[in-house]
Amino acid sequence: MTRLSVNINKIATIRNARGGNNPDLIKVALDCERFGAEGITVHPRPDERHIRYQDVYELKKVLKTEFNIEGNPEGSFITLVENVKPHQVTLVPDAVDAITSNAGWDTVKHQSFLTEVCGNFKKQGIRVSIFVDPDPKFVEGAIKAGADRVELYTEPYASHFHANKTEAVKAYIEAARVAKELGLGINAGHDLDLFNLNYLKTEIPYLDEVSIGHALVCDALYYGLENTIQLYLRELKK
Repeated sequence: MTRLSVNINKIATIRNARGGNNPDLIKVALDCERFGAEGITVHPRPDERHIRYQDVYELKKVLKTEFNIEGNPEGSFITLVENVKPHQVTLVPDAVDAITSNAGWDTVKHQSFLTEVCGNFKKQGIRVSIFVDPDPKFVEGAIKAGADRVELYTEPYASHFHANKTEAVKAYIEAARVAKELGLGINAGHDLDLFNLNYLKTEIPYLDEVSIGHALVCDALYYGLENTIQLYLRELKK
């Protein structure tokens, strides 16, 4: 069964806009779990414009479900993950000034670097997922680097879904097939929402996890957080 991990970056963005603690990020994360989320995802960036490093330490103390930390494995991020030891770390090749994730790793070009990073985290008992575009050669590169899972970057799928969903999902089906044959777990994330989620899950029934933040928080403005999480879970379980 595909697990729903709620990315709470946008909650932190709202909090930081006023400089106080409203909404209370920790309470929201715990409420997400209480409302049915099966994991919590954070993606701290060096400028701490949304999730702060201290948030990550505080979340680790209280979360009951799976904790996933995403980010570019450099400097302070590596130290953070080593100290917190989440259930999963997702390696994402974000530039420092990136507004949001916009591409996966070239796991062939960066094979040596990713192998070193994966080995270091896995020695500490942390599952490693590598964020990749839906290309079999990048999936194959991920397993050569020692990853446990890949996370398929789904923005292109979401962008083309309404025009031609069959074409939009084609590359993802092939990449997932290769990952499954190689023994890699399969996650997916970026711009998944209530319209395109079920189709992706139907076409790739062995997805392990989806990470959803922006669309889910936007939907919560209309439907409420508890109801929204239930709506997303329903799409995964249809």
